[in-house]
Amino acid sequence: MLNYNSAAALRAFLEEEGLGMRKKYGQNFLINPRARKTIVEALEAENGASVWEIGSGLGNMTHELLTRGMKLTAFEIDPGLCSVLEELFAGRPDFALIRGDVLKTWKTAERAPYLLGNLPYTVAAVLMGNLITNNCFFSRMIITVQKEVAERMAAKHGSKDYSSISVLCSSAYTMKIIMTLKGQSFYPVPHIDSAVVSFSRLPDAPAPSALFYPLVRSLFASRRKTITNNLQNFIARSCTIKEGGAAAVIAGDALQACGLTGGERAEQLPCGTFLALAEALEKYTGCPDKIR
Repeated sequence: MLNYNSAAALRAFLEEEGLGMRKKYGQNFLINPRARKTIVEALEAENGASVWEIGSGLGNMTHELLTRGMKLTAFEIDPGLCSVLEELFAGRPDFALIRGDVLKTWKTAERAPYLLGNLPYTVAAVLMGNLITNNCFFSRMIITVQKEVAERMAAKHGSKDYSSISVLCSSAYTMKIIMTLKGQSFYPVPHIDSAVVSFSRLPDAPAPSALFYPLVRSLFASRRKTITNNLQNFIARSCTIKEGGAAAVIAGDALQACGLTGGERAEQLPCGTFLALAEALEKYTGCPDKIR
């Protein structure tokens, strides 16, 4: 088994195998043993539980998960690292590897109650959006991402980091940053800090209107504009308006129904207000059946 605590050992192994690091994949292997232990324990998965691991790399976290008795479905995009994973863990009944881009392959996997991943910033927000908007939920997720992305995911309304991904995540989960990791915790050493975010599924999360997700993205698209302006643009662009209606009138009715003046900006609104606004729009526009 590889020495996952040693940057020198991993570097030597990669050189021996003729494997180069690919910057486009955002490959950074976690060599901090305490961090690996903390991350797996934070997952709170019982022995024998099914877990998705996104970006398994050389198996740093894979080994930790399997040692603790998890049943693992690993996703890895790099063909060379896939070969390493198959060599290290081949034949184990508790390990399955799915090759390729997780954004394209996750729908082929059997669902699991837990997810763990070390995600490059180019993938993190897109993957979270794909999972949530396709109703793929987990009891618990532990995700390591660029610190700035983590702060946006976990941000509360009214803060500078609050964004569409904050609303999207909070519609289904409660989030908390549980650890910050300096570059020295990884090999190769990244130029940015990372953070570990825990996601716990909301037990009573409402099923949002089909308008919710596109509405949230639209209202955050022009942050300096008030929600009245963004809402009117969204209605005119995305919805089939009932005969005799007008985007400005519908926007006004929906805002009033939600107790809003229209002068607010998206970053001031909690997730519940976006949910209510989407429901009001559905009533006044005939969406989602007629959403374009």
